[in-house]
Amino acid sequence: MNDNKLKVKDFITIGIFTALIFVVEFACGMLGFIHPYIVASYVVLIPLVGSIPMMLFYTKVEKFGMITIMSILIAIIMFVTGMGWLGAPLIILSGLIADLIAKKGGYKSFKMTALSHGVFCLWICANYFPVIVTAKDYRKSLLDGGYSAEYCDALFRAINGKTIAILLALCFIFGVIGAFVGKAVVKKHFEKAGIV
Repeated sequence: MNDNKLKVKDFITIGIFTALIFVVEFACGMLGFIHPYIVASYVVLIPLVGSIPMMLFYTKVEKFGMITIMSILIAIIMFVTGMGWLGAPLIILSGLIADLIAKKGGYKSFKMTALSHGVFCLWICANYFPVIVTAKDYRKSLLDGGYSAEYCDALFRAINGKTIAILLALCFIFGVIGAFVGKAVVKKHFEKAGIV
C-alpha cells in the first residue's frame, strides 16, 4: 500500500514537468502577439509541442495523483500569471479524468496513455475562458494594452461561444496525435518504462 503513496521524488518529478509544460505554454503564448489566429491555434501547437515533455512525464507516472496534481499546479500558475480562476475547474477536471484513464491502463497501456493525454490537453482551452466569459472587459483590456481593434475583432471571431466546442475537440484530437509524436521522440524511455 505504501508503494501507491506519492513520495518526494514523485513531487519533484511533477514540479519539473509542470515547469516544462509552462515553458511550452509561455513560448506558444508569445507567438500569439503576432496574430490572434495563432492564439486560436494553441489547441494544435501546445498538444504537439508539449507532447514531448508530457510523454516523458507519462513514462515516470506509476501512481494515481501525479497527473491530477500537475493540473492543479497548472491552474495555480494560470491564476498567478493573470488568467484568472475561470478556467480552473476545466484544468483540474481534465487532469483528474486523464489520471483515471491512465490508471485504468495500469500506467502501462499506450492506448490509455494516448487517450489520457487527449483529455489532459483540454486544459488548454482554459486560456480562452476570459475571452468568452468576460468578452467585453477582455476586449477593453486588450485595447487599453495597445492591441488594435482589428486584432480584437479577429480574436473574437476565432474564439467565442460558438467555436469553443470545436476548439475543445481539436485539443483532444491533437492531444492524441501528440501522444504518438511524443512517444516516437522518447521511444527508448517508453520501452524502459514498459509502456506498450
